[in-house]
Amino acid sequence: MQTVLITGGTGLVGKQLTKMLLAKGYEVIIMSREKKVSQQQNVSYAVWNVEQQSIDINAIAQADYVVHLAGAGVVEKRWNDKRKQEIIESRTKSSALIVKALKENANKVKAVVSSSAIGWYGPDPSTHVNGFEEVDEAHDDFLGETCKLWEESIEPVTQLGKRLVKLRTGIVLSKDGGALKEFMLPIKFGIAAILGSGKQMVSWIHIDDLCNIFISSIENGNLQGSYNAVAPNPVSNKELTLSLATIMRGKFFIPIHVPSFVLKIMMGEMSIEVLKSTTVSCHKIKTAGYKFMYPAVDDALKQLLAK
Repeated sequence: MQTVLITGGTGLVGKQLTKMLLAKGYEVIIMSREKKVSQQQNVSYAVWNVEQQSIDINAIAQADYVVHLAGAGVVEKRWNDKRKQEIIESRTKSSALIVKALKENANKVKAVVSSSAIGWYGPDPSTHVNGFEEVDEAHDDFLGETCKLWEESIEPVTQLGKRLVKLRTGIVLSKDGGALKEFMLPIKFGIAAILGSGKQMVSWIHIDDLCNIFISSIENGNLQGSYNAVAPNPVSNKELTLSLATIMRGKFFIPIHVPSFVLKIMMGEMSIEVLKSTTVSCHKIKTAGYKFMYPAVDDALKQLLAK
């Protein structure tokens, strides 16, 4: 039985990944800021403190793989200079602690799989036909710079002889939280809230596909470097909203465009992200052998809402 150590294991993706790893026979160690007693078989908790750069070295010694998901939520709070710094440092300092722990302590870790995001890419240029690919450079906006620093901060594990996979995650669709809950809220009241023009492309992924890509990154020794973790068929904000509304309410809803200026007043600088069109290609991960369970958004939404 192999052991996967997960940072950010209590978040949306971490919880589902833990469940799916357990189903495959793995043991899971979840890093936590405080001591916890696990109620689940084959799950344990270990303490780390990112600010103090301290970590339970026994957890490092037990791990065969490290999955690095830790990082402050990007859309949970309005952006200001302090919050932006928190978003960046929560990622870079946690990566630095993993690198330090692996460097200074005896371990058997074969690979590190780190989360990143499609925030790496900027808005769609008119020249792109098939979407952004992993070779494209990081954009010079806040999220582009954040993702660049995030990926660079975990890169030193390769110098320790560890295989490194960085997954640039799209908009995660899950019934337990994240973007889908926000889309569903007005639809429950009969309003399909289309953001801005609604033409902006959304590169999304079903949470089960995302977790399976993390597991593939652990199990497939040929995977190395950056991969876009997005479904094969991006959709516009309008298509996603109307598809969700139809599944939830049939014909009983009213589509309403929320003007861009309203979103800017409500969200500040963060509104750029919901209004930005980013078409991202999953060609590389598909070529590496990954087969998507939910390539089409209708199937993904029906599966999530059927539960």
